[in-house]
Order: sequence, then C-alpha cells, then structure tokens
Amino acid sequence: MRILLKNQTAEDLQAFLARDGVTLSVARRIQASAIRRGEFPAPAPGLSAKVLTAVCTRTAIPHLDLVEKTVSARDQFAKYLFRGDGPDGFEAVRIPLLHRADDPKYVVCVSSQVGCALGCVFCATGRLGFIRNLAAWEIVDQVVKIRADSPHPVRGVVFMGMGEPMLNYESVITAARILSEPCGMAISAKAITIGTAGIVPAIRRFTAEGHAYRLLVSLTCADPARRRELMPLEGSHPTPGLLAALREYHDATGRRVTLAWTMIAGVNTREEDARQLAELTRGLPVKLDLIDVNDPSGRFRPPAPGELSDFRDALRRHLGMPVARRYSGGQDIRAACGMLAGCGRRMLP
Repeated sequence: MRILLKNQTAEDLQAFLARDGVTLSVARRIQASAIRRGEFPAPAPGLSAKVLTAVCTRTAIPHLDLVEKTVSARDQFAKYLFRGDGPDGFEAVRIPLLHRADDPKYVVCVSSQVGCALGCVFCATGRLGFIRNLAAWEIVDQVVKIRADSPHPVRGVVFMGMGEPMLNYESVITAARILSEPCGMAISAKAITIGTAGIVPAIRRFTAEGHAYRLLVSLTCADPARRRELMPLEGSHPTPGLLAALREYHDATGRRVTLAWTMIAGVNTREEDARQLAELTRGLPVKLDLIDVNDPSGRFRPPAPGELSDFRDALRRHLGMPVARRYSGGQDIRAACGMLAGCGRRMLP
C-alpha cells in the first residue's frame, strides 16, 4: 500500500512508516521536502539510503496540474484553475495584501470541493451542483503551487472558495493542520479561516475538537423563511440551531463569531434586516463582514451607495457590533466571492 504525501500530517506519516525506522523528526523532514520542493529528501543522519528506499517505495508525492492563471487588470487578484484526481477543474484565488511596503504578502482562498451541493441562489459554484470532495493534498497543493508562483509569501489561507468546507470536514481539517505545521507551510493557525454556510453538526465538532483556526459563518439573512429562499440549507440546518451552535462555540473559545452577509439590493439590506439580525444574535459577540453579491447574470445586484449607507446606519443603531465591508476583488476575472465555477470546464488528459 502506498500513501500520498501532503495528504496526512507528519504524525500520521510517522505512524505509517514506523516499521521502516522512521522517527517523527525524520517524518517531518520527509514532509517538508515533499511540500516545499516536491521531492524526497536526500540521505542524511537518521535517514539512511535503506530507509529512504523504503519511504520511496511506500509513498508517493502527488501534484496538481496548473491549467490556467488569470490576473486581474484592476486589483492584482489572481485566479488559478487546477486539475487534480479527476477531469473537472477547480479554482483558487490569490488575494494581494501589498499595502505595506515593509510586509507585502498574500492570502490564498482555497476550494474544498469540486462544485457544491448547497445551491445558494446567489453563488455560481452552487449552480453547478456537487461533483466531488477534494483530498487534503489537493487543498494543500493549491497553496503550495500559488506560493511557488508568487513574489511574496503566503501568510494566510481562507477556506471560502468552491464547495462547503464542513461537508468535507476530514480533508479540510487535515489540510489546515498540514498548512500550519512548521514542516508544512508554517502558516499560523490563527491566519487560517474555515468558512461554512452553517453545517451545525460540523460546527459542534469543530468546537469540541478545540481548533485554533478561525470560523466564519455565511448568514446573509436573519429571517429563516427568506434565508431558505436564498440558502436552501436553511431547511436542514435551521437558523435557531445554527445560532445555538455558535453560542456554544463562543462559550468554549471566548472568540467573537464572524458572520458573512452577502448584500443583495432590495433583499437583505433593509432596516428590518438589521433589526432581525440584532434580535437573532442578542447576547452573542459577533463581527459582521459585509460582502457585495457578485452575479454576472444580473439577477442579483449589490446595494447602491445610498442603500448601503442606510443599511450600515441601521446596523449601528440595532446591532452595536463591529461591522466591516470586505473588498471583493477580481470581479473582472470572475475571481470574486460567489463567482468561482471553474469545474464547469471539463479537462481531458
């Protein structure tokens, strides 16, 4: 049996190779070489040629194929189209944080699935339906490939690309662990954000396991009936249960809960929406991220400046919690939030 490097933590790799004399420190060296250089390490103290031969026989180093890279002419966002263990492509986005000349860096928005089963009406990925889960190595390698292609370091990862991360829980958490390991990409766990539309059992598991990764929940509407029209998962994961899970998360971690709100003109940007959100989250410390809807079809549009200003004023009056408007870049290359649909392009060998 051969296992794939980049698909398990160094501890799991060591357990698999223990019979071959591989210690944890050697497993970390093997993992670091596979991730950072894409190759097996050379023989060294503790890693004899004999042991290395066994390692090479029992493991393999997988790689994603980069099919296409597109860079925005507006804001330097970059979209990468990859192919992994299947004919369907999936996308990742490199987000530039270059405003500090002394610390230029990137955040990578990774996909966790090809397609998505949730069917949120304002999301291009959701219109594709679910195709498959990505393996942990396919998630890790998105960051590896983008880092190798970038002039500045990758300092953060957000699981907010294609797919619902909490419906691919094992692979997502394994990938996050590998990305945060010193022998992986050495990205701080606090700089890794795992998004979800609100899969309640997975949120409770995430809380129970005590992860340091940040949690972001796409709420978008506080009225259950209208939320169900926008996000059909409301039917199987109702808002009251979701808020109960988020209160448990806050009680266990002490962290403020980040909620994402995709703003749709005339739909969820009224005074009533702000009031309902305040009632729903009463007593729960939250931070609200406002995101413009991105819909090339024209069915949905973001609020006009006046509507946005009125909504923010209403949030100040009713919510009384931190509110930030998140910049949604890469619109000209369909790399913005809700626009990823690369698996619509089937790629043959």
